[in-house]
Amino acid sequence: MKHISPKHKLSPLRTIVLGYSGIILFGALLLVLPISSRAHCWTPFADALFTSTSATCVTGLIVQDTYTYWSLFGQIVILIMIQVGGIGFMTLAISALMLTKQKIGLRNRYTLQESVNAPQVGGIVRMTRFILLGTGIIEGSGAVLLALRFCPQFGFWKGLYFAVFHAISAFCNAGFDLMGGTAPFSSLTGFVADPLVNIVIIALIVLGGLGFFVWSDVITAKFRFRKCKLHTKVVLITTLALIIIPFILILFFEYQNPIFGGKTSAYIFGSLFQTVTTRTAGFNTADIASLSDATIVLMLLLMLIGGSPSSTAGGMKTTTFAMLAASIFSVFHQRKSIECFKRRIGDDTLLKIIAITAMYVILFFTCGMLLCAFDGVGLKEALFETASAIGTVGITLGITSGLGTASHIILILLMFFGRVGGLTLLLAFHDHGGAPSKYPAEKITIG
Repeated sequence: MKHISPKHKLSPLRTIVLGYSGIILFGALLLVLPISSRAHCWTPFADALFTSTSATCVTGLIVQDTYTYWSLFGQIVILIMIQVGGIGFMTLAISALMLTKQKIGLRNRYTLQESVNAPQVGGIVRMTRFILLGTGIIEGSGAVLLALRFCPQFGFWKGLYFAVFHAISAFCNAGFDLMGGTAPFSSLTGFVADPLVNIVIIALIVLGGLGFFVWSDVITAKFRFRKCKLHTKVVLITTLALIIIPFILILFFEYQNPIFGGKTSAYIFGSLFQTVTTRTAGFNTADIASLSDATIVLMLLLMLIGGSPSSTAGGMKTTTFAMLAASIFSVFHQRKSIECFKRRIGDDTLLKIIAITAMYVILFFTCGMLLCAFDGVGLKEALFETASAIGTVGITLGITSGLGTASHIILILLMFFGRVGGLTLLLAFHDHGGAPSKYPAEKITIG
């Protein structure tokens, strides 16, 4: 038997990339089958692949309405992919090893560390238990609360199923919904003024987008902010700012918008819901196409920022945005390094921030331009679609199902990029180490 040298073994990053690819392909093959559609017909592979990618990458962009097109079997396949994509397939793989009482090797621990962006390998198995327990408690609580609204409306069993589906979809920031029975592709527009549905879905989205390690640190610090680690402080402050400031702006931009029917509750809840869901969740309680251009531009920015590291959300991440803002502040104050909460951020972090931001912006504009060229859609619609895909958001201006195959392939690649991560994709297939020595320094004029 031929010995496989360590050099030819899959690295943790490659395992993550190929693992997500395998889940997407397997899900697509299941969705192709007649049992997955309500009409019991074969689904075109392109549509199945798009749906599988959107579910696994917890995005929410769809070419077929989830409720009216897919059968119960197909919906459950989608829900499983959402859950796997949300908490990470390596988390579930390690959980399976723990249940079967198999030894978890160092290699698996490293892979799990990369999968959930853990700061260190130590305690990673204990963190897996914490992730699974926390996910179960939060999704279960959300399902119980949503059932209070859905069971009276849809009947007990159907309402309970709807509650579980939407709780998982919201916590995983996926944006898939089952409200197409009322009107296809309607999302949660029928609940725009409903306090219970709005508050529960918003809470699930925020908790899912904060990140597993933020929960752990907050609990360890006994909910005392000053005792939290720097990462947690940055995530909490940035998340709060990205909710409050855009909420106020949307209230201003959408003042007296007729889509809210003149109802104050619909206006307030609708503005808050769109603020929260835009950063990666994908639900909507208002017709996005009817919002003002000012709100659309704001939503583009929020979609690109996304959620936080080690969370169920996508996008550039809140920490990247926060450090960009901190770097601007440092330049204005003529500081030589980024400082935050009386801590200095390393230069290697700044390089990663620049790389991540550049990749997202370049792909955002380039792919938007390609959508315009391939399908003749407007620039606003094209850029909104690409931002939604790369940020794994899922909201749309209504053009997704009408796009051609080439544009759908672009969106599939963007969703995969947004979920797995740009640096992960690049480093997974780059075997070269860092430079062994430094070149002589020389200044260049900037600005």
